[in-house]
Amino acid sequence: MGYRTLKTCLDDLARTGQLVRIEEEIDAQLEAAEIHRRVFRAGGPAVLFAQVKGCRFPMVSNLFGTMDRMRYIFRDSLDAVGKLVDIKVDPSIAWKHPLQALGAARTATTMLPRRRGNGSILQNETTVDQLPQLKSWPDDGGAFVTLPIVYTENVEQPGLRGSNLGMYRVQLSGGQYEPNREVGLHYQIHRGIGVHHAAAIRAGKPLRVNIFVGGAPAMSVAAVMPLPEGMSELSFAGALGRHRIGMICRGDELPIYADADFCITGTVDPERLLPEGPFGDHLGYYSLAHDFPVLKVEHVYHRDDAIWPFTVVGRPPQEDTMFGQLIHEITAPLIPTVVPGVHAVHAVDAAGVHPLMLAIGSERYVPYQPLRQPQELLTQANAILGQGQMSLAKYLLIVARDDCPNLNVNDIQALLRHLLERIDWRRDLHFHTNTTIDTLDYSGSGLNAGSKVVMAAAGPAVRELPDSLPGELRLPDGFRDPRVCLPGVMAIAGPSHAGADQDTAVEEFCQSYKADDPICRFPLLVIVEDSEFTARSLENFLWTTFTRSNPAADLYGIESFVQQKHWGCRGSLVIDARKKPHHAPPLIEDPQVTARVDALAASGGPLHGII
Repeated sequence: MGYRTLKTCLDDLARTGQLVRIEEEIDAQLEAAEIHRRVFRAGGPAVLFAQVKGCRFPMVSNLFGTMDRMRYIFRDSLDAVGKLVDIKVDPSIAWKHPLQALGAARTATTMLPRRRGNGSILQNETTVDQLPQLKSWPDDGGAFVTLPIVYTENVEQPGLRGSNLGMYRVQLSGGQYEPNREVGLHYQIHRGIGVHHAAAIRAGKPLRVNIFVGGAPAMSVAAVMPLPEGMSELSFAGALGRHRIGMICRGDELPIYADADFCITGTVDPERLLPEGPFGDHLGYYSLAHDFPVLKVEHVYHRDDAIWPFTVVGRPPQEDTMFGQLIHEITAPLIPTVVPGVHAVHAVDAAGVHPLMLAIGSERYVPYQPLRQPQELLTQANAILGQGQMSLAKYLLIVARDDCPNLNVNDIQALLRHLLERIDWRRDLHFHTNTTIDTLDYSGSGLNAGSKVVMAAAGPAVRELPDSLPGELRLPDGFRDPRVCLPGVMAIAGPSHAGADQDTAVEEFCQSYKADDPICRFPLLVIVEDSEFTARSLENFLWTTFTRSNPAADLYGIESFVQQKHWGCRGSLVIDARKKPHHAPPLIEDPQVTARVDALAASGGPLHGII
C-alpha cells in the first residue's frame, strides 16, 4: 500500500539509504534552497534538515529529486494507474483482458475520498510566523510555500467530488501582507482554482481556501496533474497513493485533509488584491510583483510530528522537472484520445515548459496529392492550443509522423532537424497575436499577454542542413561571433537591445541580405548577446531562444513579406532572443550563501560526498 503520511515515506527512504539527515543548523533564508539545488544537480538523496534556524519544525527537500526515487515512492501504484489509463484509451480491454480490468477496478475503489470527523492535522494550532520561512532567491519578496496543496470548492456546486487541488505558490511574509493575518495566493491563468474564484465572485461570496503542506506524496503529485475540468484530484491521489484520501468534514467548514502535516485555512475576499512577489520562478527569471488574491488566515493547524516539505524552482532542470516526466509517463497514452490525429506532445522543460511545445501529428487530408504540405497538422495545432494547459504553448512545432514513423517527440534535436529540413518559411508560420501566454513569461507585452506561433512541417526534405559556418559569411556592423548551435541553426551576437520603440538592429540585419546569400543556407538564425553561451549546449540554446522571444514581436525574416495578411519570408527566419528592457531579471545566487554551502560540502562537513 502507498504511504499515508509524509513521515512514513521519509522513514522508508531513510531505511533504504535514499534520505540523508542534516543535524547542523540550516537557515531557511537562502541556505536551505541552495543546498537543495546543489543536491538535486548531483542526483543526490532527499535531505532532512533537522535543525532549522529560528524554527521548531524540520524541513525536507528533494523528495522527488530523481525519477528512480519517484518510481520507488509510487512503486505499488504506477502500474495500476497505467491500467486505468489503458482502459480509458481502449475500453475493450475490460472484456479482452478481464484480469487487468479487475486490477483496475480494485484501484478504482481507492478513488472515492473518505469522510472523517477528525484527524491528526487538528492536533495543534500555531501562527504563520512560526512556520518555516523559506526564501529561495536573493530578491524574492518574502518567504514562500513551494509545495502547497491548495484545496477549493465551487460555491455553486460544493462537495468533494467537484473540488480542486492545485499547486499555487503562497507568500507567507513580506510585501503589504498583515503578519499572521494575510498571505498571498498566486495562481496563473487556466487553473482550476480560477473557475472556483469566478463562481465565488458571481455569488458575491468569499472563496474559502485550505492550504495543505505535507501528507501523502501522492497528494503533491495530484496537485500538479493536468486533469480535465470537473475531475477531482482527490480521486487521482487515492489511486496513486493506494488508499482513500481522508477528508475531515465538519458542518459548513471546508474539508481538511486529515493526514496533512500543516493546514492554513482562510477566505479570499473577492474585492481585495495585493502585490505578490517577486519570486524566482521556473523559467529561470524572477516573476515580478503583481496584484494577486489575498487569503485572510483563520487557522494554522499542524500534526504532532509535522515536517515541512519544500522544493526550489529556477532555470530547468529542477525538481519540478521530475514531476513533468512522471506526468508525461502517465498521460502520454491519453493524448490521441484528447486530440485526434496527434500522436505525441512534449512540453520542453529546458525551455521553461510552456514557451516551447513539440508535437507529432498526422497528415491524412489529401494523401493522393503528390506535393504534401501542412493541412491536417494545422487543424491539430489549433486543437492543441485549445486544450487545458497546452493552450499556454508559445512556440508550437508540429510535424507529420507519416514522413518519419520512428521520430521520437522527446528527441528534441532530431525533431528540430526534421522540421528545419522540411519547413517552408513562406507558408508554414501561423501566428496568434494579442493572446494569452504563461503568467510567468515576461517576453510578451504585459502580464499574461503576448503571442504564439505554429511552425508546421510536412512532406519530403527540401534542404540539407549545414553544420559548419560558410567560408564566405559576412556580418553587418554590430554583429559578431557566429556559432553553429545545431545543424541549420546559427547563433549570432548582436548589439544590446535599445528599447521597444528605438531598436531596429535585427530588422536592419535582415535587410542587409537576400534569400540567395550564403547565410540563408542556415534556415534559422538567432540573435543573442552571447553566442558562445547559446551554442555551448542544446539546453542553453533552448532556454535563451524561447524564453527571451515573443513571436509576433521578435520573429524577423530575410526577404520577409505579407500576403493576404499572412507573414512569411523567402530567406532565413531570424529570432531576436536578446534581453529586452521589459524582461524580468535572471536568477543569480548569493555569493556569501554559496561560500557557506561550500564549507558544508568540504571534507568533514555534513554535505561532503553529497554535493
